[in-house]
Amino acid sequence: MKPTILVATTSSWVPTARLAMALSNAGCTVDAVCPSQHPMGKTNAVRRMHTYDGLAPLKSFKAAIAASGPDLIVPADDLATRHLHDQHRRGRREGSAEAQICALIEHSLGAAESFPVVFERNTFIEAAHHAGVRVPKSGVLNNADDLRKHAGRLGFPMVLKANGTSGGDGVRITQTLEEAERALRALQAPPVFARAAKRALMDHDATLVWPSLLRCRFVVNAQAFVAGREATSTVFCWKGSVLAALHFEVIKKMHAAGHAAVLRLIEHPEMSSAAEKMVRKLNLSGFYGFDFMLEADTENAYLIEINPRTTQVGHLALGAGRDLPAALHAALSGESVAASPKVTDKDTIALFPQEWMRDPASEFLLSAYHDVPWEEPELVSDCIRKSQTQRAWYAKPKPLAARSPSLPLTARSERRAVELDCEAK
Repeated sequence: MKPTILVATTSSWVPTARLAMALSNAGCTVDAVCPSQHPMGKTNAVRRMHTYDGLAPLKSFKAAIAASGPDLIVPADDLATRHLHDQHRRGRREGSAEAQICALIEHSLGAAESFPVVFERNTFIEAAHHAGVRVPKSGVLNNADDLRKHAGRLGFPMVLKANGTSGGDGVRITQTLEEAERALRALQAPPVFARAAKRALMDHDATLVWPSLLRCRFVVNAQAFVAGREATSTVFCWKGSVLAALHFEVIKKMHAAGHAAVLRLIEHPEMSSAAEKMVRKLNLSGFYGFDFMLEADTENAYLIEINPRTTQVGHLALGAGRDLPAALHAALSGESVAASPKVTDKDTIALFPQEWMRDPASEFLLSAYHDVPWEEPELVSDCIRKSQTQRAWYAKPKPLAARSPSLPLTARSERRAVELDCEAK
């Protein structure tokens, strides 16, 4: 029988749709709990979509689990993982009535003892250090005195990171003590109520309401700055063992603190070893991402944080040992791994629509493998329409092609529009 996967997400991130497609291609039945109008609905990969309610998140997750009866839950963003951790914690309090859901969450994510570690940056770095992984020096900042103490120990530049943030939010690179003091105050500050209320009313996401009302302050960590290049690993692991992994150097990002747009596939033994050590130490299962800095002079890989969910490259099939959805299917079905054909022999990959949004005249749209899901024309159409309203945030806009806004594009014309945009440079 096909394993049933419940993809759980609180955001309308396009890479989640790509993962659903890859899981379906690997032989899984895919259900989802997600916001309405999610890009997954533009694909043929998902059997049933259950609506995520940001005002009652645990209730909507629990209902989706009951309706889907999944063999595994795959969280696709940090908040989805937090909801699963919260559901597990609540289930333990309620006893045997919730034992089945608790067991499913542990089956999907790994040992419950690791749940707090993956969201507490300094605790994770300390665990990595004890596992023999190379990490930058770090410490927790409770107040300005702690900041001055760690500044003397770590020096400048110094990186400040707030717990509970992701995607580059809540990170500041500071050059002086005065700059670090300002950053600490800003990062510790409770969410502004107007922002929390707007998110609750417009996005149906009440996550920030109670922290804002209760004036909860964020925990901030200091980390020594590592001069070098960013790199990332994404793995599928099972009961403390890595079954498949992808390692990339980040070539281009959407913006300085944003997601990657162009990556280069690499083999880096220290990155691979670090991921394996952390998966084993925390006894993890499921999809996880690990972020690194490759030191400029030595190429040493410093592990800087963990992403406790799938990342935007988890769908890529790049050969034996590099196909995460195929590894998942094998783990659940008991069959041998049947990796999909490699999507490309090129090492450099331009993600769609990220790189096209960042720079529609980018050389990488021609020279790299441009990861456009042509097999799902409705998804491509949806990405193009939405991207046109977002591109101004990342780069100077450049028209796709002259066309009447009142006439919908066909999949063929949209594909040609992207190709023309690449050729225009």
